[in-house]
Amino acid sequence: MGVLEVIKKRRSIRKFKPDPISEEVLDKLVEALIWAPSAGNKQMRKFFFVFNDEIKKEIALASLYQMFIEKAPLVIVACGDKNIERYYGERGLENYLFCDVAASVQNLLLVAAEQGLGTCWIGAFDEKKIKEILNLEENLLPVAIVPVGFPEKIPSPPPRKEINSLIQIIK
Repeated sequence: MGVLEVIKKRRSIRKFKPDPISEEVLDKLVEALIWAPSAGNKQMRKFFFVFNDEIKKEIALASLYQMFIEKAPLVIVACGDKNIERYYGERGLENYLFCDVAASVQNLLLVAAEQGLGTCWIGAFDEKKIKEILNLEENLLPVAIVPVGFPEKIPSPPPRKEINSLIQIIK
């Protein structure tokens, strides 16, 4: 399957089968995360793979009660490292930290889709509670939560805006 085909196939999934994810596929997800580009190749990010049911439930509650999160076999919490400020100052904290994590998460979503897995990029959560639940170091900032699992069903593609409203060609 080509990259563009995978991009078009990917969907936000909110209902998961309880089936476990194989170690081989988990390894591919890890590779997708760590091979993403990062500012200056500093790789100032960290990912938590949560399989524990109680912790997944706490994460779902801290994610504004999005309880579908706890039903996924795997929940990944993607964090940026605020120590990026040492290299890039304020711009590192306000921009590069988020861009670096976002690049990794996008890689994850695409490899997961390629492997027949469903994901949903979650940005609505109580950052302080997530930090407490995972006992994160002070320098780690939760940026995204991604439940991962085999989809119960795959929804139809959502409509897209007109190309002309999104793309402007400058010659």
